[in-house]
This record gives sequence, C-alpha cells and structure tokens, in this order.
Amino acid sequence: MKLRIYITLAILLGFIVSLKAQEGPISKEDFSNINLTYHGLERVNQRFQSAKYDDAAKELLLYYRNRKKIRHPEFNIADEQRFKGKSIGAANQEKADNALLHKFQPHKGYGFFDYGKDINWQLWPVKDNEVRWQLHRVYWWQTMGLAYRSSGDERYAAEWVYQFRDWVKKNPLGLSADNDAYAWRPLEVSERVQSLPGTFNLFLSSTHFTPAFLMEFLKSFHQQADYIPQHYSKEGNHLLFEAQRVLFAGAFFPEFKESPFWRKSGIDILNTEIKKQVYADGVQFELSPVYHIASIDIFLKAYNAAKMAGVESEFPETFSKTIEHMIMANIDFSFPDYNAPMFGDSWIANKSGRIKQYQNWAKIFPENKVIQYFATEGKEGALPDHLSHASSNAGFYTFRNGWNDKSTVMVLKASPPGEFHAQPDNGTFELYVKGRNFMPDAGAFVYSGDAEIDKLREQYRQTKMHNTLTLDDQNMVITNAKQNKWKTGKMMDVLTFTNPSYKNLDHQRTVLFIDQKYFIIIDRAIGSAKGKLDIRFHLKEDAKPIYYKSKHLIYTTYGDGNNLLIQLLNPENTALLEEQSKVSYEYRKEMTRPAVAFQKQKIDAKTPYFISVVYPFTGTKAPEITMKENTGNDFVQGKIDFELMINGKSQNVKTNINQ
Repeated sequence: MKLRIYITLAILLGFIVSLKAQEGPISKEDFSNINLTYHGLERVNQRFQSAKYDDAAKELLLYYRNRKKIRHPEFNIADEQRFKGKSIGAANQEKADNALLHKFQPHKGYGFFDYGKDINWQLWPVKDNEVRWQLHRVYWWQTMGLAYRSSGDERYAAEWVYQFRDWVKKNPLGLSADNDAYAWRPLEVSERVQSLPGTFNLFLSSTHFTPAFLMEFLKSFHQQADYIPQHYSKEGNHLLFEAQRVLFAGAFFPEFKESPFWRKSGIDILNTEIKKQVYADGVQFELSPVYHIASIDIFLKAYNAAKMAGVESEFPETFSKTIEHMIMANIDFSFPDYNAPMFGDSWIANKSGRIKQYQNWAKIFPENKVIQYFATEGKEGALPDHLSHASSNAGFYTFRNGWNDKSTVMVLKASPPGEFHAQPDNGTFELYVKGRNFMPDAGAFVYSGDAEIDKLREQYRQTKMHNTLTLDDQNMVITNAKQNKWKTGKMMDVLTFTNPSYKNLDHQRTVLFIDQKYFIIIDRAIGSAKGKLDIRFHLKEDAKPIYYKSKHLIYTTYGDGNNLLIQLLNPENTALLEEQSKVSYEYRKEMTRPAVAFQKQKIDAKTPYFISVVYPFTGTKAPEITMKENTGNDFVQGKIDFELMINGKSQNVKTNINQ
C-alpha cells in the first residue's frame, strides 16, 4: 500500500508538472510530415490553412481517436471491453508497476535494473550487448499500455508520456557514436516502429495524450521510420524485420507523406530477400529453427500490412507459396512436441504458443490439410505423406518412424554456413524418443557483449559441445558439408555426408536408421592430419547414465522405462571417457549434463573409424549388442556389410553408400 501511495505522489507532484512544462506551442512545422490532403483530414487541413495550429492538432487527435479504417493486428482503441477489468497476468503487472519506478527488464534473461529517477538511458548494468540493445526496444511501454487499458489508472499513461519524451530528449540521433550503436541500430529502431503503433492505440484515449504530445509522437515516429530505409542491415533476419516494419509503419500511418515510399521500400526488400534467404527446400538460410519461424511470421505480417494498405497485389503469388513451403519445412524438422532442434542459436519453444502459430497459419492456408492437422493437434486435417525427409539445401535430415508422441525422430545437421548464427557443429543431431528429447543440442546461452560475455558464448559454440567428431578438441571449420547419399526405405534410411572439418581432415559420417527402430553411426576421419579424435554424445541433464568403460557403452536410467543405449561397436584402441557438458534452454540459464567421448589417436594418414549404435529400449536393462564385420565390408569402396547380435538375435546390416 505504501509503495502505491509513493508512486501516486511521485507522479502527481513530479511527473505531471514535468509533462506540462514540456508542452510547447504547436507550430506550422509540426505538420510538415503529414499529408493534409489525405482523406479524413479535411477538418485538420481547414484549421491548418487558417493558421490555427493548436486547433488543427486537436482535430488530428480527434481523427485518430475515431479512426476505424486502419486496425492494429492486436490493439485498437475501440476494443474497450476486451481489456477493461481483465488481468494482464502477474508477470506483466510486475513489469508495468516496476516501470513506474524506472525499474526496467530489458531482457528476460535478467532481472530488473534500476535506471534512476532521472532515467539513465546509457546505463549498461551487465556488459551483455543484448541488455543495452533491448533497453532501447522499450518493450515495457506496451505492457504499461495494457495495464492502463485494464485498470483505467492514469498513472501508467502519465508515466509513459513522460518516458517517451525523456527517451526522445536523451537519445537524439548523433548524440554519440556509442549511443547511436545501441539506440539507433536499425533493428532496435524497427522494434520501436513495430511496437509503438500498438502502444499509441492503447494510450490514445488518455487525457495525458494531449494534442501537443500527439505532434511530438508523430514527429519522433516519422524520424524513426524514415531512418530505417536509409540504414537497412546488409542481410539476414535483421533486414527482414526492418523491411516488414517499415512496410507496417506506412500501412498504419498512411497520413504521413512518406508512407507510400515506406510501403514500397519494405515490399521491394521482402520480394528480393525471400528469394535470397529461403532455400529451395523451404528453410531460411540462417539455419536456425527459431529464426526460421520468425521469418515465416515476418513475411506473413508484411503481407497483412500490405493488405491493410490495399497494396497486397505488389507481392507475387510465389510469395505466399514460399511461406507455405517454409511452414511445411518446419513440420519436417520438428519433433512431435512442436519443438525443433536448438541448432544455430535456437531455444525450446512453448508448445501452446507454437500451436497458436499453426492456428494462424491454418487460417491463411485453409486448403493445406497438413497445416490444419498440426493446428488442431491431429483432430482435423491429414498427416504428411512421408516419414523421413531431407531438406538437402539446408542440410537438415530427419529420420522418423511416426508423427505422434510415441515416435522416434532424429534430426541431424550437415549444412552450409548459417550466417551469424552458424556454429562449428556439422554432424550434430538431436534424438527424440517417445516424448523425450534424449540428446538436445547445447543451445546458445548468450549472444554478444564484452570479453567475458563473448567467452560464455564461445563455450556453447565449441564443436566438442555437439554430437560430432573433434580433432584435438579444436573447433571445426565452418564450411559446407557435402551430401554423398540420402535414401529412405521401409527397412533402412541411409545418410552419408562428408564435412571438411579440419585442415587435412574430412569427417565422413554415415547414419543408418534400421527397421525404423535404432541407429548405426559410422564416423571416418579421412586425411593426413594427426592427433586425438573424439566422437561425443551429449545426453539430457536428468539422464543419470551408467557408464561401462570395459564394454564401451553408456545407457540412461529413466524410471519410466524409456531409455537409450549408446555403445561403440569397434572398441579396439579406443577409450571411453566420462565427461560433463552443459545445456541452455533459455537465455542465461544453464544446466550441467552428462556426456561420453569415444577417443582414439590418429597417428598416420590411415583412416580410423568409429562404429556406434544408438539404441532406444524399454525397461531398465540395456540390450546386449555385439558386431562382426563381414568380408564384404569395405568403407573405402562404400560397402557396409556386418552382422549385429542383439540379445542373441542376428541381424545383417548391408548397404553401399556410393550407390
């Protein structure tokens, strides 16, 4: 109670006085960016032509409060009953209330930081670039808007107006090269341009949203939106975000003179980039499942913004077909729990949130029965007409025996470089069996910052943190893996690829998915390089494995009986090493986890090889498996021919990876 009284007094005695002090006279120049001949602005133009600028601003505010033609995708002034008296959730309420005290949470990976009564927008409390960048995305402003619309409490509106003016005053373009690098990085500008229209609508009915503030808001928004086309990022998802948001700015505020240019700029960029950034197999070229999903939503938001502006015809038919193809690609490399591998700076997804995305996609592509299936969790629609699948351009290979939570699914990465999000990890994979991801990828943990933050990032990027081969524990070169063979069949799926991982050393990995049940992985180190070779397998944090060094195997001990055996089948001159690894499912959150390394020395130009079995089993006792190479086995010629004994039952494994 005391806290709320303090906040109220602070606003009444301080911030409101400050707000009134900042309101200056409205001038002719304040309308210089507005197309006063735009339909609906007739009364505004009449006052303007009579040099009654205060009255013109009042009419303009009235116009926006009554504007019905342009609707925001989420927040509109007319949706009073949608918000009034409704809870915004404890987390959002905390953000909104803390914002009144200038305690902001720029990044969800950290807590709240106190930016001071006189807000210090240059404060960098943790030397993580994301914290300083995302401060200038001002995410909490929209949360304050939700709190205002829910409660009707004018404190939130008064404080938002204060903070908006304070940000504009203290972060002018050109303040310093350092500040511009954060406050005016094009991605951050585009984030504000994206969120400010929703915040605008949430607060528009407030008495604190005065005609004078409207003119200040429009002037700043115009400067920010107009800045982006002149400073687009060179490539990647940043460029997509920026173009989509410029298009949206032109669609939401068609009253600006520059709006047609913004719309055209965004559309032109997106029409060009969708061809550059999406491979023929439908995967976005950064090869990060999270950014692949983000790119789908960028393209859809752009199309909807163009539709709002009546210019959707400027996107060709191939634009929507590519988006649909991207959704289908996502289905192929995802697990039954709606998650995808944490390759390339990805993290786990919230299932309910992902299903909502599918529901949105199903509305846009109502004829696609597969999308409908995943939007309804199988209640409607139809499954894909295949199981295992190769996204060969992207190098994502999925071995699959089903689509439900009882299925076995492995997704392996053998890819070209993936731009900023690339990690030295070709050959790594994740394995999902009966509802459990036994071998999640390492994750990202952090992105960038000072030397200490970058060191933390590099720990997770290391090749030895992934399920692949290393030479002397060094990072492999990030390069293009070459697919040698991909073939699917009822009895066996086969993938072979070769990756030039190190100087004078190629890693050739063959994966056999046998009887749609278990995997044989053959790793060959080809070349003249010498040193210590390791094949690593990283398990889930709660696996509690048992290691049998004498038998060169490790297996999990889950009490529900859903378990996994990993065993080296050619153990000669090879050691089994128990290792401790890490995994990060969320930003700045990490857990230790068990891992195993099969290690041998490469002493000459000969090609050593590892044959491993990855075998899901039910119960607490791991199966007994041995292997005998037959006379026809010849890896140099691409011939695989050996006999497995599994709990005393014989099974021949025979294929040719060169055919």
